[in-house]
Amino acid sequence: MQTVLITGSSRGLGRSIAIKYAQNNYNIIINYNKSKKEAEELKEELKKYNIETILIKADITKEEEIKQMIKKAIQKFQKIDVLINNAAIAIDTIFEEKNKKNFQKIIDTNLIGPFLISKYVAQHMLEQKQGNIINITSTNGIDTYYPESLDYDASKAGLISLTHNLAVNYAPFINVNAIAAGWINTDMNKNMDEKFKHQEENKILLKRFAQPEEIADVVYFLSTKEAKYINNEIIRVDGGTYHA
Repeated sequence: MQTVLITGSSRGLGRSIAIKYAQNNYNIIINYNKSKKEAEELKEELKKYNIETILIKADITKEEEIKQMIKKAIQKFQKIDVLINNAAIAIDTIFEEKNKKNFQKIIDTNLIGPFLISKYVAQHMLEQKQGNIINITSTNGIDTYYPESLDYDASKAGLISLTHNLAVNYAPFINVNAIAAGWINTDMNKNMDEKFKHQEENKILLKRFAQPEEIADVVYFLSTKEAKYINNEIIRVDGGTYHA
């Protein structure tokens, strides 16, 4: 049985990804930082799939906690077949209120965290000469820019660059790809201004935000044998967003 580590998997998109892999007979490593209650609820829900799960609290901005998380995961399952760098934060403010402290916090979480986790997980993947790393980035890192999110946008652009470099570095044993997601119906966006949401939906050919399960489907596909020849790609999943 294969094992997947999903960072930030207690809620939102990470939760949907965990359920998708559980449905396909993967053991699940649930990582959380502050959402312990949600992580425990997810673990309880996954019991019906007859798989093994482990909860690991780790702040991915702290290298030692990352190392301990991976150590616990290996002790439990002996291997990690798939790593999904999903955990991310955004601190949206007007441009004039942006500051170094928050910018650094976003870079530490959204970019340096995935780098460190990939580095330490890849050591084990290379021992078995196979593995998949899937980074959850955003169209914000490509061409959907928002000054209120410039720090988030920069982190996601960096994650795209990191994806390419990891793919080159770990070839031919580890496939490294990324999903560039557009707007998703998650708790992060549930309080969005309705007028703004309508404007954004009108930029999407499908005229709606994605459901998290729709993103999870593509993430899972990248770790299947049908996708084994896909490597070093940034796959856009945004409903066909266009810029008039």
